[in-house]
Amino acid sequence: MLGQRFVSFIRPLTRAYAPKWPRPKPGTAERPPYRAPDPLINNPSATVTPLLDEDLTFIHRPPPTAPSPISYTTNPISPLLKPFSQTSSALPPLLRPSAEKSTPQRLTAEQIAEIRRLRALDPVKWTRGRLAKKFECTQQFVALVAATKKSTRAKLIQRRDEEHAANRAKWSEKRSLVAAISQKRRQYW
Repeated sequence: MLGQRFVSFIRPLTRAYAPKWPRPKPGTAERPPYRAPDPLINNPSATVTPLLDEDLTFIHRPPPTAPSPISYTTNPISPLLKPFSQTSSALPPLLRPSAEKSTPQRLTAEQIAEIRRLRALDPVKWTRGRLAKKFECTQQFVALVAATKKSTRAKLIQRRDEEHAANRAKWSEKRSLVAAISQKRRQYW
């Protein structure tokens, strides 16, 4: 009974595959080492010339990148050798859509004066974005040319904050809690 247990215990430990050791001795591998064929002799375009005087063989193989004798720089066969021209080949698409936008034209002095007049007349109606669309320029340019006065800017910011507070009052309890947690988390950044 004891012997049966011992045998059943040993049986799972025996290998079912060839062991790593002993390895064959160096130079007695099962397969002979790979010998690559000589690229000079086995090349069909190579020319072999035996030199009888010196008991040598001269093998000439033309380089694989040699141009065709028919191809000239004035009239190349390969499209890669042709000079680049905008009209002959289509360019790949641009990576960014903003790269297709042309640079805005410079505004005249009258247009800049009109931007300043409209911005001073009603900064609520004539915002930077609306003026930028009307005069086809950037919002940063409008901010540089026609910045609002500090007193007017303070009133506009106060009005915006009141609108935001009114919208926050409509939030549910859960959304208010999430906003408060994220605001607290930002303090510890």
